[in-house]
Amino acid sequence: MRILAIDTSNLVLSVAVADESRLLGEWTTNKQKDHSVRLMDGIARLLESLELEPEDLDAIAVAQGPGSYTGVRIGVAAAKSMAWSLGIPVVGISSLEVVAANALGFTGGIVPLFDARRGQVYTACYRSHGTESLQVTLKERIVLLDEWLLLLSQSVKEEPVLFLGDDVALHRETIIERLKDRARFAPSAYNHARASHIAWIGQRRISEAKEAHLLNPEYLQMAEAEAKWLAKQGR
Repeated sequence: MRILAIDTSNLVLSVAVADESRLLGEWTTNKQKDHSVRLMDGIARLLESLELEPEDLDAIAVAQGPGSYTGVRIGVAAAKSMAWSLGIPVVGISSLEVVAANALGFTGGIVPLFDARRGQVYTACYRSHGTESLQVTLKERIVLLDEWLLLLSQSVKEEPVLFLGDDVALHRETIIERLKDRARFAPSAYNHARASHIAWIGQRRISEAKEAHLLNPEYLQMAEAEAKWLAKQGR
């Protein structure tokens, strides 16, 4: 099965094509430009370099959030549109799990983290089963960082905790203060999402694939504009 993978859920833009046995090609950039302008061109160039047509694809996997509201919408909308036009299934993958996949093989807690402002973070905790899979030990959520670090200290006992993600740098001092020498930090090259991981996870979850119109972004919270509108309606 040949699968196209897409991630625009945060600053990184990454696309990849893989089959069951190998990664065929990948393009990743962290230039922080407009994903809406560059995504489809990036997909087209990658397919052209691989001498593939869109009709050669069997499925699409996409990072469905959490992350940037705009970024998540761009990736999910593109994946749904392509899947619908090609008549192929699409599967959504957690943006947090994609980053956590960089740490397959680590012994201890694996904690991807995206800043959500106002002292909050998008996060989850995983455990690696060798280099084959990740198991969720604390489900993804939006939470105050202080509350999260307390929960981690109680749940991941006597083991190191590896933090991944570009936004970890914003909270490094607080993490060290709370977890002391149990805190570990990934090298910068391991902080970015890679579409090849989305393709790898998507291959294993193809049975969970949906018809294009059934896939929705996973924001973990309402957009600020939506929350304000509901507040005005007394809801």
